[in-house]
Amino acid sequence: MRPIDMQALRIFLATAQDCNMSKAAERLGITQSAVSQSVRLLEDSLGAVLLNRTARPLTLTAAGVALVHRGAALLDQAMNLRGAVIEASKGIKPSLRVGLVDSFAATCGTPLVQQLLRGTAQLSVRTGLTPNLAEALARRELDLGISTRSLDLEGMANHLLLSEHFLVIAPRDEAHACRSLADLASLSRRLPIVRFNTQSHLGAQVERALRRAGIQAARRLEVETADTLTSMVAGGIGWAVTTPLCLLQGARSAAAVRLHFVPELQAQRQVYLHVRQGEYDELGRQTFKLAASLLEGHACSELKAIHPSLPGLIQVHPWAGAA
Repeated sequence: MRPIDMQALRIFLATAQDCNMSKAAERLGITQSAVSQSVRLLEDSLGAVLLNRTARPLTLTAAGVALVHRGAALLDQAMNLRGAVIEASKGIKPSLRVGLVDSFAATCGTPLVQQLLRGTAQLSVRTGLTPNLAEALARRELDLGISTRSLDLEGMANHLLLSEHFLVIAPRDEAHACRSLADLASLSRRLPIVRFNTQSHLGAQVERALRRAGIQAARRLEVETADTLTSMVAGGIGWAVTTPLCLLQGARSAAAVRLHFVPELQAQRQVYLHVRQGEYDELGRQTFKLAASLLEGHACSELKAIHPSLPGLIQVHPWAGAA
């Protein structure tokens, strides 16, 4: 019997995840015919049918179920081996796949990538919202990531990189100060709120903070990105709750908004670096220290240019080893 082709196994496991070849093809970035052919070749190699193609949707045969259970562990071991060999070499890494949450990518992503390119032959960078990056890390489509929540994934180390306080932004011509929950409630009666999409992790955090504070604002406008949110507020549409890093992401409009800090909100956002233990430990440590340096230097300098008080709303954490 021929050895199992690891790429064919990866394609089969992606297919088995939803029992759908077109979804597997989209997830892997290949054609559906390539998925079908790869699964057929794997079946020929094993001498067993893995998918019941007469069922709609597809279903796994008994052999397919067995391969999913044992194949996932086998693929994990193969990926661990790759990472361990690269880590041990301490040389140029042939390839690296990194995921960055949008607010970090837009503010510190370019200098981070410039540094990572010095030790990597090929670098792939994916940006987006935390839920999407978490799914990519779970599917092993990324080697390390920076996102805004701790991920409960087996073997994943979550290193706390940054904590930042929430702040309120309002149109420049909104003259009333907003320093308390009572002020915030008054602001919400005068102007509509511009919300982050609640499917985003930050949007959900903001909603929880407002509920705890007893602020009930009508749901009229939601946006997906921090720069859009800041632009909408600058244009006088309404007010919003954001963070220093998100404000920096929308720096073009930041000068046209009024900043308010409401301590009673008692809300913070955390940013984490994620890396698999035992695979890219040294790379994780180096990337963490580089990201922390960029936040303390580049990001704080940019925030200070927007408003002198903004650097005081963030805390960059030291490397604390495995978490």
